[in-house]
Amino acid sequence: MSDPTAHAAGGLPPDDPLRHELHNEVHARPPARIQLPALVVFVAVLNEGVGRATEWEHLRQLRGQQDLVLDELAGNFVRLNLGTSTLKWERHTEFTRYSIVLPLPAGTSLADTTALHLDPAEVPADWLQRIPGRTVAAIRLAMVEAALPEATPAAQARLMEPAARWFEGRTVVASQLGGGHSWAVTDFHLRPSGFEHMLVIAPPGTTATRAGRISQRLLELETYRLMALRGLPVAKALGPTLAQAEQQLSVITAQLEGKATSEQALLDALVALAASVERATAENVYRFAATRAYDALVSQRIHELREKPIPGTQTIGEFMQRRLSPAMATVAASERRLTSLSERIARTSALLRTRVDIVTEAQNQQLLAKLTRGQELQLQLQTTVEGLSIAAISYYVISLLLYVGKGAKAAGLPVHPEVAAGAMVPLVLWAVWRTTRRIHARLNRPSQPD
Repeated sequence: MSDPTAHAAGGLPPDDPLRHELHNEVHARPPARIQLPALVVFVAVLNEGVGRATEWEHLRQLRGQQDLVLDELAGNFVRLNLGTSTLKWERHTEFTRYSIVLPLPAGTSLADTTALHLDPAEVPADWLQRIPGRTVAAIRLAMVEAALPEATPAAQARLMEPAARWFEGRTVVASQLGGGHSWAVTDFHLRPSGFEHMLVIAPPGTTATRAGRISQRLLELETYRLMALRGLPVAKALGPTLAQAEQQLSVITAQLEGKATSEQALLDALVALAASVERATAENVYRFAATRAYDALVSQRIHELREKPIPGTQTIGEFMQRRLSPAMATVAASERRLTSLSERIARTSALLRTRVDIVTEAQNQQLLAKLTRGQELQLQLQTTVEGLSIAAISYYVISLLLYVGKGAKAAGLPVHPEVAAGAMVPLVLWAVWRTTRRIHARLNRPSQPD
């Protein structure tokens, strides 16, 4: 039977089960094609505890999406045509993104600041509010066409004046993107509506593909920045716990050095401290690792913007890095403290084990000395008993000989029992002693192998 994954043409071996999934990953989240002018309404929500089925049910509430099937959400990316607007749904490990692209009226220019407040007609008024999950990022990104000025400070300042009016007089940061092919302006400020505002100014004739890439990079940059910052409150909350654990470890180390505390008490305190640190590590290791990953993505997206400065303003990348770097340094320092604390506890445990081993060895030596002394005493006692045994056996033998002599005398033989018994004493003592030595020699003789 032929393998169903084998290629009928081309003569290739059967596909690996993951080949198509891995190959298509490069196309998993393509940027939207955005015809300018346009407004992008973007919402990213944490999806912890929210399944695809719940998000699918919410998407089906949009106009014309009643026939949407759950299997279409299996690939973590869906683009829905809502009529005049489009919606892109993307599911990531920790969050889900909803991007609605709404075409603005033809001729919308820098003077039309109200464009940021439009809502797509195909989306119910409360649909965004009912998105399952908790909001982590919400952005309204307006993309309009305008002729970009020459690369002179005066000309660029003249364009910044109408661009800044989109942000109600707040201080803005702005960059020339792609080496100068478009501008991006924002103030990173949350409005009462919960949205941030961003503005992209592109020259007439900007392709839909380029506009889509610009919007994707800007939206991802802000989303990944906020996701990276989720590690900062964790690091701050962990600070007092780390300080307390370090103090406890210092006390345990001092007690270990002073020898005033028993090994069992030190062991109990060290085990409790190690358990506390390991629990903190297990609870926060994922968050710290995710923070590093998101921070790397932020740096990558900033690099992809290929920014050039606009006189009088900070670039987006410079503004973000100056404010993100201290937070990331705090998170990294907390992670290092946690790792270092765990390693120090391990070293202290090794020292305590060494101390316990030394104490145990000393106790073993004392016990061995007592056993040796006991054996010596037992040997002396055994020698004494053996001496007494020789005397006792000899006494019984002499007594028997005395009875034999008395019997012979009574039978009429010319024998003096007492004289004969007295004469036999040395011989009997020697014979008993000699017999005892032979028995000892036989018992101590090493056994011969078969």
